[in-house]
Amino acid sequence: MKEAIGIVETRGFVAAIEAADAMLKSANVKILDVQIVGSGLVSVTVAGEVAAVAAAVETGKVRAGKIGEIISTNVIASPHDEVDKLFKGE
Repeated sequence: MKEAIGIVETRGFVAAIEAADAMLKSANVKILDVQIVGSGLVSVTVAGEVAAVAAAVETGKVRAGKIGEIISTNVIASPHDEVDKLFKGE
């Protein structure tokens, strides 16, 4: 995987959609994955250049936090190639 990845995890689907919308509108990133984890937890993962991903995650966290609960966020600037398998179902 050559791109950075960023993750926003929320409690509630509506907050996750808000995070995804904000991330896509605020920076040049693409959605890599959306997971309904269970017990109300939903994670949205985006990919792109490091600075764009960092900006997107911060914006998504702020916007989603206004309507729901943020569980966690993370940016991985240079993920190992094996991480790619998590998103391709290998």
